[in-house]
Amino acid sequence: MRVLVIGAGVIGVASAWFLAERGFDVTVVDRQAEPAAETSFANGGQISVGHAEPWANPSAPMKVLKWLVRGDAPLLFRPRADLRQWRWLAGFLRECTPARTRRNIEQLVGLGLYSRNTLRALREQTGIEYDGLSRGILNLYTDPAGFEAAREPARLMTELGCECRLVSAGDAIAIEPALAAIGPKLAGAAFSPDDESGDAHRFTLELAERCRQRGVRFLGGHQVTALRAGGGRIDHVEAIDPQGRYRRLTADRYLLAAGSCSALLAAPVGIRLNLYPAKGYSVTMPVADPARAWTVSLTDDAHKLVFSRLGDRLRIAGTAELSGWDRTLNPRRCAAILARVEALFPGAGDAGQASLWSGLRPATPSNVPCIGATRHSNLYLNTGHGTLGWTLACGSGKVVADLIAGQRPEVDFAVAAG
Repeated sequence: MRVLVIGAGVIGVASAWFLAERGFDVTVVDRQAEPAAETSFANGGQISVGHAEPWANPSAPMKVLKWLVRGDAPLLFRPRADLRQWRWLAGFLRECTPARTRRNIEQLVGLGLYSRNTLRALREQTGIEYDGLSRGILNLYTDPAGFEAAREPARLMTELGCECRLVSAGDAIAIEPALAAIGPKLAGAAFSPDDESGDAHRFTLELAERCRQRGVRFLGGHQVTALRAGGGRIDHVEAIDPQGRYRRLTADRYLLAAGSCSALLAAPVGIRLNLYPAKGYSVTMPVADPARAWTVSLTDDAHKLVFSRLGDRLRIAGTAELSGWDRTLNPRRCAAILARVEALFPGAGDAGQASLWSGLRPATPSNVPCIGATRHSNLYLNTGHGTLGWTLACGSGKVVADLIAGQRPEVDFAVAAG
């Protein structure tokens, strides 16, 4: 049976791997020449199950109101004459109740634990390398009130099976000595010892090569322009190839894993996904002073930034800008990231050689991705992972491969239908 996967980011390539394992004849199509060239290219690098609390939570509305007047705010909302944006915002506010937040955390942690275990099994099976580190993740708090507020989320994460414990400033420095530079300012941290980090771009390229060895075909440079439906099924996909020629792509099953473009492709065939791009930024720089550079992956709670060590490189990523599909770099937001790095870890990286990047995370209001069947009998979804694409990639890829194969997924995760 032939499956066409639309999208060659970490989600699409992981899906292709598990589909090929089940014996499907798989083709992956993407508008970029190589896999992982967009949202998976320079993300934060964290496998962060222990910090899967969604943006939409009871404290979010007041924070968002305060951030509206700040150009460098962690979450920046730029109002547009775009119904999709306002529908997403309304959905976000609905998800901020305690009950919905609890349900969403349960979903994300359940899938996250499964995904992390699936990644480890894949790593053992293939020997794949991607600058991975299994040293846990520290969520840092410089505000005592923020540190105290982390107590309940940490308890809930542990209750759900993902160990997350609060540690003192001294213990945090013992786990990551580079934090000594800000010791007096550190209120404490939440530590998830089983979480990991690694280069999602390198992982995706390595996994794509292993997919090719299994017979998976990759059609790079093909811009998918439309899904065409008829009789309750997808009949074919229309695309423009690198030479500008029209192509009609057919398969028995279709998997939409096109990130933020998924909603645009799905709408004309009657599938309304409440999914909107959340533009994130990252900075990558060489290590300048190993004694001052971190090796344990970190999250700066106050500024919504993550810090990962990728071999001899430092990756700092975060913030979210709800401003449509524009990937233009905002100099002010990039400067704010660089300033925060220098404030926390002075001299750790060579900012003169920093590479700046932006990408569009496909975000749902709840942060829970859209995975599963749709109203069209041969169309499936694997999209909407927001900030957790790297964290959830292997698990959601295996889940959707099970569903396409007509099997019950191993994880008890309430997949979303379009």
